[in-house]
Amino acid sequence: MLIERMLFNLLAFSLFVYTFFKMIKDNDSNYVVLLCMQALGITVAFIELLTGRYYGNIIRSLTYLMSVVIPGLIVFLEHKGINFIELIYILISKILVVFKNNKLAKKILIVLVSHYPKSNLGHKMLAEIYEKEGGIRKAIDEYVKVIDINKKDYDAYYKIAFLLEGLNKKEEAIEMLNNLIRIKPEYYKASELLGRLLCDKEQYKEALNVYMNALKYDTGNYDIYYDMAIAYTKLNDFQNAKICYEKAAQINSLLYNAHYSLGQIALIFDDIEEAEKYFLESIKGEEVEAKSYFYLSRIYILKGEKEKAINYLNLAIELDDSLSKKALEDPVFIPIKGFVRTSKNNYKIEGKKKLSPKEEKVQKHLEDTYYLAQNLSNNDIKKMNNPQERNIKIDDRERE
Repeated sequence: MLIERMLFNLLAFSLFVYTFFKMIKDNDSNYVVLLCMQALGITVAFIELLTGRYYGNIIRSLTYLMSVVIPGLIVFLEHKGINFIELIYILISKILVVFKNNKLAKKILIVLVSHYPKSNLGHKMLAEIYEKEGGIRKAIDEYVKVIDINKKDYDAYYKIAFLLEGLNKKEEAIEMLNNLIRIKPEYYKASELLGRLLCDKEQYKEALNVYMNALKYDTGNYDIYYDMAIAYTKLNDFQNAKICYEKAAQINSLLYNAHYSLGQIALIFDDIEEAEKYFLESIKGEEVEAKSYFYLSRIYILKGEKEKAINYLNLAIELDDSLSKKALEDPVFIPIKGFVRTSKNNYKIEGKKKLSPKEEKVQKHLEDTYYLAQNLSNNDIKKMNNPQERNIKIDDRERE
C-alpha cells in the first residue's frame, strides 16, 4: 500500500510539473483550473500518506481521477495533436448553439481563437455562427483563416465561393470554384455551384463542360444528369435534354420534376401519347402536381376526351387557383369553358415543396417553347433542335 501511494505521488507530481511548465510555455491561463484540480488530489493523497489514514475508496478514486487519470488523458491527447482545452471550448460552444445561445457561444469561440489562432474548429464554428447571423464578410474572413490553417479543407473553399455569390461577387466565386475543381475535381458541390453560376450568366456550354467533367467521377449521380438536362434545355437542344432527364429519372425514380420536363418536351414535338405517360408519372410530385393535371387536361381535350379533361383541369385549379385564369385564356379550353370552376385553395401554401429558381426558369422556358412550337412546322422544330444547323444559320448571317 505504501509503495502504491509513493508511486502515485511521484506520477501525480510529474504530471503536475508537466502541466505547470506547459502553462508557462504556452502562456495559457486555462491550465490553472487543471493545476488546481491536480494540486487538490496530490494534497489529499499526501495527507493520507503522512497520517497513515485511509479515507475510503471514493476519496482515493477521486484523487486518482484528478491527479493522474485526467492529466494523463490530456497529455495523451496533446501527444496525438489534439488540444484538450480547445476541445472543451468547442464542446461548450456546441452545447450553447443547441440551446440557441449563439451570442455566448460566439464570445467563447472568440476567446478560443484569441488564445489558439491555429484552432481550425474554432474559426470554422465561428464562421458558421456569423453566417447564420448574416455577417457574411466576417464569415468569409473566418473561412479564409480555416484555409490558412488547413489548405486541404475543401469545404471552406466551397463556403467562401457560396458566400461570395451572396455578396454578388460572382466572378470571384467562379474563379475560386474553378481553382477548387482543379485541385479536387470529384467535389461535386463545387461543380454544381459553378454550373449554376455559369448558367446564370447564360454560359450554358461552359456549364455543360463542368458537368461532364464531374460525371467522370460519379456516373451514378442523378443531380449531374438533371443539371445537364437543364443546361441542354436552355440551349434548345431538347434531344440531349431528354436523354439526360431520362437518365436522372432512371437513377432516382422519385425525381418527378424530370418526368414533368420530359412531358413538356414531348408536347413540343407533338407526341401526345408520350407526354401523357410522363405527366401521369409527374402528378406524384408535390412541386409539379397542379401543372401536371393542367397539361393532362389539355392533352385529353386534344384527344377528344372531354370528361377527363374537365376532371383534370378542376383538380389542377383546386391545387393552384391561378391555373383557372390560365385555362380561360387558352383557346384549347374553349370547349369546356363553362365547366371550369375557381378555387380558394392556394397551391403555394406553407409546407408545400417548391421548385428551385433554376427549375422554375427551365420549366417556364419549356412552356414558352411549347406554345411557340404550336405555330411552327415540324421541320422548323427539328432545325431548332439541331445545334449544328443553328450554327450554320448564324455563320450564314455573319457572312452576309
